[in-house]
Amino acid sequence: MSLFVETVGDSNKEPIVFLHGFTGSTKTWSRVIERLSDTYYCIAIDLTGHGKSPIEYDSKLYAMHIQIEQLHDEITSRTNRPYTIVGYSMGGRIALSYALRYGKEMRHLLLESASPGLRTEAERQERRERDERLAQRIEREGVEAFVRFWEGIPLFETQKRCSEEIRQAVREERLSQSAVGLANSLRGIGTGAQPSYWDALHTLTVSTTCIVGELDSKFVQIAKQMKKEAPNIQIRTVSGAGHAIHVEKEREFATIVKSELNVN
Repeated sequence: MSLFVETVGDSNKEPIVFLHGFTGSTKTWSRVIERLSDTYYCIAIDLTGHGKSPIEYDSKLYAMHIQIEQLHDEITSRTNRPYTIVGYSMGGRIALSYALRYGKEMRHLLLESASPGLRTEAERQERRERDERLAQRIEREGVEAFVRFWEGIPLFETQKRCSEEIRQAVREERLSQSAVGLANSLRGIGTGAQPSYWDALHTLTVSTTCIVGELDSKFVQIAKQMKKEAPNIQIRTVSGAGHAIHVEKEREFATIVKSELNVN
C-alpha cells in the first residue's frame, strides 16, 4: 500500500519529512514548508486513514509497526541522504517509534507536542476504552459532528486566537477526513494502542528535540520527563503557543527547525 506523499523543493537538498497529527494531512504543513523549501527538500506524508492516503477498514493495519515500515519505504524511495523527521502529536509518536528503529539513517528528530506513550498497562487500557468510545461516536454521528466537538476541546483552545483564515483551513482539513479512517486511527495507533517508549528513550541514536508550546502545560511536563530519561534530548519552548505550534506560530516553528538543523 502506497501512502500519499507531497514533495516541495530541490531533491538534491537536505531532506525533511513531515508527519501530521490526528485529523490532519500534508496540508497542515503548507505554511511551514513555504518557509523551508528554499533551503530543504520537504517531504510531507499523509498517514494511513488520513488525507489522500488509503483508508483501511481493518484497524490492525494502523498499528505502529506497520506504519513505520510503510513510512520507511516511502522515505527511502525518495532520498538516500540522512533525513530529519518533524512529527506533530500523533505523527510525533510515530516519528519517535520510527527513530528508535531507523535512527541511524536520520540526521535529526523533531517532536512537536508528542509523547512516548503511556507508562502503564492500566493507563493504556483506560485510554483504549476512551478512544473506542470516541471512535464509535465518529462512526455514529459522522465527521462533521465530530469536528464541531473536536475543535472545542481544551487542547485546541489557543487556536481560537488564530486568524479566521487559519481556523477555516484547519476546519476544512478536519472535515475532509473519513469517519472510518479517523475511527480506526484511534483504535490502531491511539496513545493507548501503541507501546510505551519511555524505557527506550535512552537508546535513541539520533539528535532529538522536543518542541512544545508554553501554554500546553501537559506536553511541557512530558518533554521535561523525556529529558530526564534521555538527557541529550533538547527542549524548545515557544511562548504564547499551545498544542499546534506549527499552526499558531508557523514563523517561530520554521525558525526553530532551521536553527536545530544548523546546530547539528
